[in-house]
Amino acid sequence: MAAGRTDPRARGPARHLVTALLPPEGLLVPPGHGRTVRTPAQDVTFKVTGTHSRMASSFEVVVPPGFDVGAHVHTRSEELFYVLEGELDVLAFEPRVRTPDGWQRWESRSGNRVVRAVPGTVIAVPPGCPHAFANPTDTPAKMFFLASPPPDHERYFEELLEILDAGGPPERAAIRDLRARYDTEQLTPLRYR
Repeated sequence: MAAGRTDPRARGPARHLVTALLPPEGLLVPPGHGRTVRTPAQDVTFKVTGTHSRMASSFEVVVPPGFDVGAHVHTRSEELFYVLEGELDVLAFEPRVRTPDGWQRWESRSGNRVVRAVPGTVIAVPPGCPHAFANPTDTPAKMFFLASPPPDHERYFEELLEILDAGGPPERAAIRDLRARYDTEQLTPLRYR
């Protein structure tokens, strides 16, 4: 039936409101495309943003040797990481004790320990779960990263990468303030070479 026509089968007030709706269009981001933000600490390519999804933002992240995001926790954000290339040490559990440094030595009450994630590894992080990743190798690693809800992580990455791009060691106070604005409680320090 054409848009705007009356449907003789319809009953009641909706009888005159029949309209043709076009389906929404999806988004296709080819390999190597997306807005990339580069700093000495890491490269982040925005693949899907809050403009295109109500579910999650997604990013391709190159993690250079020596980068350690530091253990942290979100109260409302949910994240998923998929290792594409290289190796990363990852944590996704509540430790017996949250020490202020050295998350790589943490252990959960059930005996879980930090894992060396290789290509194909998926890490799902629910709200409230401490997590971290670091590249202890001499070669870059690459991961695909989903963060929900959007656009929190988009804005967070933009501001974090500005801080890291300033040169020298990251300003801990600036990172602490940034993370507080974006639902992130930093448990151990962020580090990079």
